[in-house]
Amino acid sequence: MLFLTLASCSVAHSGSLSGHSLTVTATAYNSVKAQTQGNPSIGAWGDHLKPGMKVIAVSRDLLRMGLKHNTRVKIDGLPGTFLVKDKMNKRWSRKIDIYMGRDIKAARSWGKRKVTIRW
Repeated sequence: MLFLTLASCSVAHSGSLSGHSLTVTATAYNSVKAQTQGNPSIGAWGDHLKPGMKVIAVSRDLLRMGLKHNTRVKIDGLPGTFLVKDKMNKRWSRKIDIYMGRDIKAARSWGKRKVTIRW
């Protein structure tokens, strides 16, 4: 019984969701130099980001909560599963940034929202 409890609390890195959820602030970002440091198409771990990819950047405190590189994340209200491929500046907490390729209009339309994420 104890083993099952511990197993259900672990953070999955193999592609499955592990049952964690959290309400965070969600904004959106694009592959444009004005919004990123360095190459706007490369994430913090060196992943090449391309329009159409379901990717998020996470604040550093979320990394400590188990949202590591390539963790699969569901965002309530959005279809599909997103992968953690980028990190945000250290000044942010309990925040994600949803990657929207080069579609600046879509990112502005998204704005800033509270969402529940599951991983």
